[in-house]
Amino acid sequence: MRSIDAPRDRPAPRQFRGLSLSGELVQGEFVVPTLVMAVKDDCLGCRNLLEAPVDAFGDVATLIVSARPSTEPWWASSLHPVVVSELLLQELDVRWPPFYVLIDPARAAVVTEGVVFGPEQVREEIAAYLM
Repeated sequence: MRSIDAPRDRPAPRQFRGLSLSGELVQGEFVVPTLVMAVKDDCLGCRNLLEAPVDAFGDVATLIVSARPSTEPWWASSLHPVVVSELLLQELDVRWPPFYVLIDPARAAVVTEGVVFGPEQVREEIAAYLM
């Protein structure tokens, strides 16, 4: 059983830009497989992602993205990079956090996606794509 029946085949951006939680410009490139996790304010499942250890999702780069910043303390203390970028969420066609997409930079594509229930579930669902 998966959190989503089948991923939608679609391109992924090669670069991203947004703001840090303190309002500074953040930009980067997707050069390794990257797990992008969309979060929102006042969301228990999102809190579990933000507080997860660095290796909770396996051997994959992580990026946590939100359309708006939050003052909830676990956002600022997250061990994962947090970026505020409504544009990136639109480019990835992520509509309802908490949600994840796994980007393959070699193909510039979203290779899998799903609804987030917790770090262990996400790790299991993406594992086959990281081999």
